[in-house]
Amino acid sequence: MKNSLSSLKKKFLSKYSFEDRELDYSKSTNINVLLNRVRLDQKKESVKKIVFLFGAFFVIISFGILIF
Repeated sequence: MKNSLSSLKKKFLSKYSFEDRELDYSKSTNINVLLNRVRLDQKKESVKKIVFLFGAFFVIISFGILIF
């Protein structure tokens, strides 16, 4: 009975404990990938702004034509 409890305890604790090999592993990031992502995000934002401005301009012009 005691052996089964200790094995269950080890299994339970193994889920929450860190192993040495996990601590030595470090992630690296390529700076070029990050910079390219920032550039693409900036381009998307500028396109969204231009589309919004043209949409707002179109609504204002069409509303002005309908009133006058």
